[in-house]
Amino acid sequence: MVRERLVEAAVGLFVRHGVNGTSLQMLADEIGVTKAAVYYHFQNKEDLIEAVVTPQLRRLATVVEAAEKQRRRADQVDTVLLGIIDLLIDNRDLLFAFQFDPAIRRHMETRPDMLDLAQRVGMLLSGPDPHLHTLMIGLVTSHGLVSAAASPFLAHLDDAELRHGLYAIARRILRIKTPVPAAQHRIPASPAES
Repeated sequence: MVRERLVEAAVGLFVRHGVNGTSLQMLADEIGVTKAAVYYHFQNKEDLIEAVVTPQLRRLATVVEAAEKQRRRADQVDTVLLGIIDLLIDNRDLLFAFQFDPAIRRHMETRPDMLDLAQRVGMLLSGPDPHLHTLMIGLVTSHGLVSAAASPFLAHLDDAELRHGLYAIARRILRIKTPVPAAQHRIPASPAES
C-alpha cells in the first residue's frame, strides 16, 4: 500500500518539479513517511522512475498484442489507435514529463522493451515493409498523438472529446476512409481486466 502511494505521489512530483527537481525526501514528505520508508521500497530515483514507467509499458504491450491478434489490417490499426489514445488520455498529467523530462526520456530510450514496442506500433500503423513515405505517416501519427494529448492547448477538452478528436484525426492522417464509429471500445489496461 505504501509503495503504491509513493508511486502515485512521485507522478505528481515529477509533473510539478521534474525528476531532477524531486528528491526522495520530498517524496517522503508528500505522503507523510520517513525517508527510510522510501528507501525500503526504492533504492534510488532510477528505481522510482522504473516503478512509474513499467505499468504504462505493460499496458502498451497489452494494446500492441491485442492489435497484432486482429486479422484485418483495418482492425489492427483501430485497435492500436484506440488503445494508445486511451493510454495517453488516462495519463494526461504524466505525458509532459514522459516527453520532456530528460531523466525519463533517457530511461525510456535505454529500455529494449520500449524500443521493441515502438517498432511494433510502427509496423501496425505503417504495415509490413512500408514505403518510406508510409513509414513517415505512421511516425507522424504516433508522435502527433502523444504531442496533442500532452498539449496545454487541448487541456480544456474532456476525455471523450479528446479521444474522439485524436481518433478521427489519426484515421485521417493514415488515410482510413471508413467513417469513425460512434461507439468506441476501450482496450483493457492489463490482461487482468479482460
